[in-house]
Amino acid sequence: MRVQAIILLIIVFLPGILGAQDERTQVKTWTLSGCIDYALEQNIQVRQSILGNLANEINKEQALAQKLPSVSASVRQSFNWSNTQDYTTGATSFSGVNNTSYGVNSSVTMYNGQRLNNLVKQAEFDLQSGLYDSETIKESITICILNAFLQVVANEENVKNARSQLDATTEQLQLSEARLQSGIISRSDYLQVKSQLATEKLTLANAESNYAISKVNLMQLMELPVNDNFEIVRPVIDSTINQNLAPQAADVYATALGIKPQVKSVEYQKESAALNEKISRAGFYPTVTADAGISTGYSGTMDSNYFGQLGDATTPSVGVSVAIPIFQKKQVKSSVSLAKINYQNAELNEINTKNQLRKEIEQVCVDVVSAQSQYEASLESYTSTEESYEVAEERFNNGLINSVDFLFEKTNLIVAQNELLKSQFNLIFSYKILDFYLGNPITL
Repeated sequence: MRVQAIILLIIVFLPGILGAQDERTQVKTWTLSGCIDYALEQNIQVRQSILGNLANEINKEQALAQKLPSVSASVRQSFNWSNTQDYTTGATSFSGVNNTSYGVNSSVTMYNGQRLNNLVKQAEFDLQSGLYDSETIKESITICILNAFLQVVANEENVKNARSQLDATTEQLQLSEARLQSGIISRSDYLQVKSQLATEKLTLANAESNYAISKVNLMQLMELPVNDNFEIVRPVIDSTINQNLAPQAADVYATALGIKPQVKSVEYQKESAALNEKISRAGFYPTVTADAGISTGYSGTMDSNYFGQLGDATTPSVGVSVAIPIFQKKQVKSSVSLAKINYQNAELNEINTKNQLRKEIEQVCVDVVSAQSQYEASLESYTSTEESYEVAEERFNNGLINSVDFLFEKTNLIVAQNELLKSQFNLIFSYKILDFYLGNPITL
């Protein structure tokens, strides 16, 4: 029976265990948009900015509520004891009295130099500024993910190229070994090829290391725990990626001014700072407050009943009060002066943000033109070097040139191939950064 029970447990739980293992070993492929979306969901700065926006929303609701009347109710029950003397008999007694009071009061600010209205406007500006700050953080993370993603793609291509070169050199070494045994080439020529093979093994190892490091960097930027099953969807890249653009910095800057969240944020910050001065100046003006209330009570010293006393003691009241500031020890004046300074700082911050944006765009436009030129030059160099290498390879296989001349051509091909790959991804990144400032979606 015990053996049968064990077999039954295995039958029941084994499929689940195997399924869990398959799930753990399953490789998930990530697109660029998938990486960006995941990073934006997990990033701490983004989540903190969302909480900040929620707090700004509450502050705005609180500012609106300050314009509403306040209402409060009060109930008081008291017991008083005293030692009284009967003058006819001279006797004393200790007795208590029961007292109850009720009241409802309300007050509303009728005038305070537009302070409450300006506080509502300021809360709205702060809310909008916070929302645009969140977008700025998201855009910054998007660019970081784009750069890291392209690094993974480029390093993966480096690995493929290094492995392809290693396979070709392995075949050439086998050919050289056969020729050495036949006495066609010298041992020196054979050792040259063997040395090249060792060099390319090291190159492949370095490429694989860089590829692994770039994947770890991307996963960390995404706030994704590092795992061996992480793979990306490699975009299709061909030789026609050059769009021959000639972006004008002034036109791109004009577009960016209208869409970039950091610009919108500093504009709202400046408006908020301008309201600070008006809010501070409200301290120079009187505050007019209207109030109303109603109260009643019961006392145990009176002969009438409880509800009768409550009706007879009902006392409504209405009033208007004016608080006039006379001397405030320069507090209001100092607040106004500080508000002016903060507004000037906000103006400078806006100018600095726009200047920084203009400089970045100017650099991007230059980078695009430069990257296009570098790519075309690298492509031309690679094409000619590849043709030269193919001729050298054919002559080497036919024994018409020695290994030194052949390896020289192969080294040139490897260098040209690496330069082409570097210029290719540099061009792609430059295009995507230009799209970023133009407000175009970041996709591959």
